[in-house]
Amino acid sequence: MTDILLELREATRKYAGVPAIDSVDFTLERGEIHALVGENGAGKSTLTKVMAGVVTLTSGQMLVDGEPVSLTTPLEARHKGIAMVFQETSLVPTMTVAQNLYLGQEAFFNRLRGVYISAQQFLQSLNFDVDPTATVAMLGAAKKQMVEIARAVLQKARVIIFDEPTASLTPEEKKYFFDLVFSLKARGVSVVFISHALEEALFLADRITVLRDGRRVVTDLKENFDRARIVRAMVGRDLSQTLYGQRKTTVRPPGECLLSVRNLRMSSVVKNNSLSVFAGQVTGVFGLVGAGRTETFKVVAGLIKRDFFHGGEVLLRGRPVRYRVGRQAVRDGIAYITEDRKLEGFFETMSIAGNIYMGLLGKLGGAFRTVSKARADEVGRRFSELLNVRALGKDMLVIELSGGNQQKVVIAKSMVQQPDVIIFDEPTRGVDVGAITEIHAEINRLADAGKAVVVISSYLPEVMALADRILVAKQGKVVVEFSATEATQEGIMYAAIH
Repeated sequence: MTDILLELREATRKYAGVPAIDSVDFTLERGEIHALVGENGAGKSTLTKVMAGVVTLTSGQMLVDGEPVSLTTPLEARHKGIAMVFQETSLVPTMTVAQNLYLGQEAFFNRLRGVYISAQQFLQSLNFDVDPTATVAMLGAAKKQMVEIARAVLQKARVIIFDEPTASLTPEEKKYFFDLVFSLKARGVSVVFISHALEEALFLADRITVLRDGRRVVTDLKENFDRARIVRAMVGRDLSQTLYGQRKTTVRPPGECLLSVRNLRMSSVVKNNSLSVFAGQVTGVFGLVGAGRTETFKVVAGLIKRDFFHGGEVLLRGRPVRYRVGRQAVRDGIAYITEDRKLEGFFETMSIAGNIYMGLLGKLGGAFRTVSKARADEVGRRFSELLNVRALGKDMLVIELSGGNQQKVVIAKSMVQQPDVIIFDEPTRGVDVGAITEIHAEINRLADAGKAVVVISSYLPEVMALADRILVAKQGKVVVEFSATEATQEGIMYAAIH
């Protein structure tokens, strides 16, 4: 018997006559961990969706166990032993974790208590700390991802496809995930995973395939790759010196103090937090999960409310502000760019231009303001070019874009508002190395133009590459500040933990 479990031959999928993948050859061996890497828009998700029965081929052939197959639904793929964990979770938000795990596999007679006990035991066997009785809508992004992963494992699939599985996981949760992948391999399960974290591909994979512009560039054993070779194959040029750069030797001088937070409190998450943000600088905010970074700046942007009594102060140019809704902050020149672009960042069923124009309408406001399609197209085109949004057509829906281009649209939707304070929350999560370089360039351009820029990031090299000053948060408040020229990764991490 051949060792090849799944094969694609000259796989092509076109949208409106434009190929998303073009004549791609791909093989997956039994018990193999195979990494797919490439820029956003390179065709990785399309290729895996073909394997999972979500997308059908325009031309080419797919074989499972050497037999040609034509999968038209995920259910057909599941019957062939192929399961996929999507980047955007496909869980039912109104159902519990246990109900989602066993959805479609229920016994004819069910005892809910028995389902919960079974789910609890299964989740514990995977080292996933998730309450099986919790409603999915109440879970954070990381725990939703755990439930997706657990459901795929529970289906006893022979092939499991992971699309950005670690994007929302903490370092400890990532370790559990890596152990799980190795245990799946030991059981003979084949794993395909997409990751923009190239270190993960080099650590986990047996083989790596690089895609560029819908075509396969190279497939090789991981021993024959290093980070520089992968990046060159992905983008056709060397980004190793520009992606996270060298350690900063100079920092931008602080300008006017545009934003101050004093003794801010929000439930048990933000505790007497105080910080300042200056014009003409990038202020990096680092901290572990639960440090209150996102919640602090959502209060600043009017997206959540601080405690009514003893909630502290937010000052914009020295003037106390207390926003009831986000629009008030937008009109005052504050933009918050969310970490969850799919849930909070854009309108799925609208075009690129429509989404960007909605950002402008949010700034201008007015219940009876006339909406001009010509104006929307002009604004959308201008800011799409500024952020280098790559799309197959100008009327393409944002949901049809790759993750990196979706992120650029979300950024453009805020940039059209011409803000003075821009808060980037995990700006490059789930984004490829080419798009990371472009987003970093935009952040630096904004700071050079005199804007006050905040970058919240869980990735230390990113914070150190961008920030002029680094604030470290722990247990709901900023505990220490570093200048970029003095900071070290060890010092920052020590402050975040101890």
